[in-house]
Amino acid sequence: MKCRYCGSTDSKVIDSRPTEDNSAIRRRRECLECGRRFTTYEKIEEIPIMVVKRDGRREPFDSAKIRSGIRKACEKRPISAATQDKLVEDITRDVYNTLASEVSTASIGEIVMNNLKKVDEVAYVRFASVYREFKDTQTFMAELQRLLDEKN
Repeated sequence: MKCRYCGSTDSKVIDSRPTEDNSAIRRRRECLECGRRFTTYEKIEEIPIMVVKRDGRREPFDSAKIRSGIRKACEKRPISAATQDKLVEDITRDVYNTLASEVSTASIGEIVMNNLKKVDEVAYVRFASVYREFKDTQTFMAELQRLLDEKN
């Protein structure tokens, strides 16, 4: 790390601690050349992921959209806000763990449904009905049957 006072690249870390929101590490350093102290912050670099929409458009991944869909699917269900937030974190982590620079909405939808299914089947069916665009009762019943088959 380059000293901000003398430009030397030799320094030692005196103290390290996470920031209040745990999004970075605060490091207190001492320059080995001039002896002055300075603070640096180490933060994880997030690679932006682009979402490829059904019509081919691309836009940056936004976990707020996942949160909105989860909230709608979980309306009037006994699922706490903390559980919903944990779901969003897990889904976001799963999306980033694909290690792809572009992810289709289809892939994200499947990740959401897989995670929702583990928490609440009704919320899962609600989300699936919108995501898979059920056209009639037959497609809805087929999804319910698939869910029942997986349980057995």
